Amino acid sequence: QVKLVESGGGLVEAGGSLTLSCIVSRRTFSRSVLGWFRQAPGKEREFVAIISSTGKDISYADFVRGRFTISKDIAKNTLYLQMNSLKPEDTAVYYCGASDYWVVREHEYYTWGQGTQVTVSS
Repeated sequence: QVKLVESGGGLVEAGGSLTLSCIVSRRTFSRSVLGWFRQAPGKEREFVAIISSTGKDISYADFVRGRFTISKDIAKNTLYLQMNSLKPEDTAVYYCGASDYWVVREHEYYTWGQGTQVTVSS
């Protein structure tokens, strides 16, 4: 059974940091492209970062490049998103997802976690 479980969200002041985790079922972790997306109230879900199954290829949305870092720990079947220099506009529910393709379109992801809330106060 494919399963993704996010954690690590919370309330942080602007300029602060948070690290999100996403535990992924073993088979999905080893063979899938994994991505982080976010959805703010009243907005569509948007791409944040993506990492290949090997971890060698990474890409970011322009609005997080230089502030966020995506990584994966193979031994722990865990995907991470290190978020630094957080801004109030980063407030959203963050989701991890799995895809068979190197894509940033939401509908190309075949499974998602339940999401974790990140709130950045000004």
